[in-house]
Amino acid sequence: MRIARFSIDGNVAFGAVEGDGAPGDDSTLVLDIIKGIPFADFELSGTKVPMSKVRLLPPVLPNKVVAIGRNYAEHAAELGNAIFDDQGRPDAPITFFKPSTSVVGPGDPITYPSFSQDLHHEAELAVVIGRMCREVPKERVKDVILGYTCANDVTARDVQQREKQWARAKGFDSACPLGPWIETDLDPSDLTIQCTVNGEQRQLGRTSDMVRSIEDLIVHISEAMTLLPGDVILTGTPAGVGPLNVGDEVAVTIEGIGTLTNKVIKRG
Repeated sequence: MRIARFSIDGNVAFGAVEGDGAPGDDSTLVLDIIKGIPFADFELSGTKVPMSKVRLLPPVLPNKVVAIGRNYAEHAAELGNAIFDDQGRPDAPITFFKPSTSVVGPGDPITYPSFSQDLHHEAELAVVIGRMCREVPKERVKDVILGYTCANDVTARDVQQREKQWARAKGFDSACPLGPWIETDLDPSDLTIQCTVNGEQRQLGRTSDMVRSIEDLIVHISEAMTLLPGDVILTGTPAGVGPLNVGDEVAVTIEGIGTLTNKVIKRG
């Protein structure tokens, strides 16, 4: 099931997406409004609205976004970072937060931060947590996942490189586009991830190239903190990250999910 969050006539609701197509293709897609929220038992209302009549919102409003750095070897190499020890074992995952205020949805603008001159795209598979959990064993990870969506870990690269903490570089307003919806029925182990800027391909990778699996990441994160329904985990980006400029349209496409598109605008 594809679950979208949207607004219509000033009201916010969740709906099951029906039909084939992408956001903006209003000829085929409709939303069957959900009774309740997708983090508990729910029913479809049978009340359907065309996608063209609604505004898609971020598919969740997470309490926290937990992000993983350097989870694709080629991406780590392109930025000059080592991720394996002398015996070829992966180092502990780099974990950081993006605040809830950084989250925007499909079609929302990415605002170029005034304190940066080198903004980059990072296409990522995002995991949406479906239930409160802590210290999740590897064999139970699938039980705590609601589904998957597309993400762009937008990064002020120059700020990241000169500041020891990544809070400003990766946590500014609009630095975490999510969407267009959550796909609940998906095997995430070997999916194509692609990023284009103004229609030109920049990134192309597969989730099978992750250094650490989704199961390992959730075990690692939940050892330290409680994950809540709607929390999001960003799983890292493949090689090919690069600059974004004001006016650019950046699109993240993940096999089996869809496409998340945002335009970069000038702040203020």
